[in-house]
Parts: sequence; structure tokens; C-alpha cells
Amino acid sequence: MVDGDTLVPNDGREVRLVGIQAPKLALGRAGVTDWPLARQAKTALEELALGRELALYQGGLAIDRHGRVLAHLVRADGLWLQAEMLRRGLARVYSFADNRALVADMLAIERQARAGKIAIWADPFYRVQPADPELLAPLIGSFQIVEGVVAAVAEARGRWFLNFGPDRKTDVTATIPRAAARLFHEAGIDLAGLAGRSVRMRGWLDDYDGPSLELTHPEAIEVLP
Repeated sequence: MVDGDTLVPNDGREVRLVGIQAPKLALGRAGVTDWPLARQAKTALEELALGRELALYQGGLAIDRHGRVLAHLVRADGLWLQAEMLRRGLARVYSFADNRALVADMLAIERQARAGKIAIWADPFYRVQPADPELLAPLIGSFQIVEGVVAAVAEARGRWFLNFGPDRKTDVTATIPRAAARLFHEAGIDLAGLAGRSVRMRGWLDDYDGPSLELTHPEAIEVLP
């Protein structure tokens, strides 16, 4: 077992539980410390997987740039490991444009764990952040879930911008690349119609005229009631 979302079966391949991100262990990397509850997440995956027969199912990119197999893992008794880690509050949904299978199901399980403040959801380190540039600025370079009301929507040369304040040079912005806009359209998401809507987004925070998130696929954003 490598950590809470990566394991090595008997065949020696390193398998990444696609679609989730468990709290990370430092694993000897210089300048990196364990995230809160990282060891608990690894222990939980060991409990779920060690000595068990596992079936691997793939619904997108099969191998990542690190050479790891990307798969959904299901035990012989039918237990879906990704779902169980989310249910225990020991992972967040973490999806990619080239691996979108079952993300809606995982988001629903994550929402239940978050509502119950289970495990990571009781720790401020993992809290859903408001779309506030002052609060997000120190978090640049980290994976975050961010909520806010879209103040304005703009489009330029096929690239879309969701602005969360009146000053696009300093306020929080989410961008949808031109190549991704088609996926949003296919998913029935009217980007222009998001103005005034409350949304929850997830991704790695960058600094581009204020804190920004790039949304590469529809599952990276949830339109809230």
C-alpha cells in the first residue's frame, strides 16, 4: 500500500484509485509534510484491500504520466473501494477530463460525508473555501473546493471566464478552456447562464490576475440550488 489512494497488487503494477484524492503522505519528499488524516486514509485502504481479490475497471485514460494504472477497484464481495473511501470521509472527488466515469456517483457520496462532517470534513484543512481572494491567496498551488456566486460571465476567443467579483484583475476567476467548452455544452451546462448562480468548483488554485481555477470538464463544477 502506497497511501490512501494508491496500492500495488500482487502483479507488481502500481494502481491509482481513479476519481478520488486521499490525504497525501510525504513519502520522503523534501519539504513535504503529511496532510491531516493521511495515515488514517492509508490504514483504511489497507483494511479494505489487503488480502482481497480485486477487479479493475477503467472508464478513461488507462495509464497516467507516472506509469500508474488508473482504475476503479471493486472487491469480489461487490464493495467499490472509491465509494467506501469517500463514504468514510477519507478522500475527496478528484476527476479529470480524460477520466470522468462514475464521477456523479462519487460526488453524491462525498456530499453525504461532508454534510455529516465525517473524518476530513471535520478538519479545517479540507473545508470548502469561499470565493474570497484574500482567503484563497495563501492557498495558491493547492487543490481546493471553492464555493461562490458567479458575478459575471465572459467569453473571449472560445475561452470562458466566470468572475466572482467586480474586479477581474484581483477577484477569484474560473476559466473554461476552449477545448473544454464543448464538454460543458454536451453536458447541458449553459455557461452564459451561470451569472448570478451559486456554484461549487474544485481544482488546483493558480495565480492569474488573482486566485483562479481552470475547469477542464463539467464535473469540476456543481451548480447549487
